[in-house]
Amino acid sequence: MDESLCHRHRFPAEVNSHAVWLYHRFSLSFRDIEALLASRGVLVSNETIRQWCLKFGQAYTNTLRRSRPKRGEKWHLDEAYLSMNGKRHYLWRAVDQEGNVLDILVQSRRNRHAAKRFLRKLLKGLCYAPRVMITDKLKRYAAAKQDILPGVEHRQHKGLNNRAEVSHQPTRLKEKPMRHFKSPTQAQRFLSAHGPINKLFRCRRHLLSRADDRAAREKAFLAWQIITNALAAA
Repeated sequence: MDESLCHRHRFPAEVNSHAVWLYHRFSLSFRDIEALLASRGVLVSNETIRQWCLKFGQAYTNTLRRSRPKRGEKWHLDEAYLSMNGKRHYLWRAVDQEGNVLDILVQSRRNRHAAKRFLRKLLKGLCYAPRVMITDKLKRYAAAKQDILPGVEHRQHKGLNNRAEVSHQPTRLKEKPMRHFKSPTQAQRFLSAHGPINKLFRCRRHLLSRADDRAAREKAFLAWQIITNALAAA
């Protein structure tokens, strides 16, 4: 980059990254974050925070994806409906066996063509094929898999796909303060950044001891600091 990501910004990178972290980690609105920052003496409008999240959120996510190791060989695929302006759309999401978000795609349909489009997007972004693909029992997955990933083991069972279904929960929690998504473009842009950032700070605490949870949280904050500082200085 020729200029720092924070070039010409009034506030330092720590304030920008903190606002982005609050927005993607918690179910807060821009006005909530405005109030939280004001309590610390940082006077900034909710519209400025929105612009920060658009600019910095995607940049942080891109760096996070480049720095992460290769994800798991077991893919869980599922879709959830999103209501936008009275019309139903579908959020396609893939996660690995650890719950890491591999990719998402917002589409207006959930047929075979839509499933094939999502699989192609997954393969293009990850550059490797899974060992196992786990979905529910809907036939569109089997048809798309036969065309795109014929050599991959495919398991279809509702109980096996809880990992993907649980991964939709942060999206549902975020929908309320956002008062739903306004368009497929907005949903795609927001969720592309929201998934990786939110997952970085969700360390499956119910499976960890208190000491391990603290260590995982410190590791997540260290990774976030490295990413934000690197982009601020680039």
